[in-house]
Amino acid sequence: MSIVHSDGLGQFQQDNATAHASRVATKWLQEHSSDFRHFHWPTKSPEMNIIEDIRDALLHAVENRSPPPRTPMDLRTVLKYE
Repeated sequence: MSIVHSDGLGQFQQDNATAHASRVATKWLQEHSSDFRHFHWPTKSPEMNIIEDIRDALLHAVENRSPPPRTPMDLRTVLKYE
């Protein structure tokens, strides 16, 4: 963190995944808490990444095309349009 954010303004984002919330990881974060800010997510919070939602919307749009795209170029054109 000190290399990437030498100004001390870095913030560590904890997603509470099981591996990240282990005793070892939790202890390390507590021991180094003065080195950076730690942003806590609620346990089992919904996914904050919208990429999967966008992918699903594009997949749905492509599947409902008539006629469906037949070549990679057709698919690229459809995806750009959608």
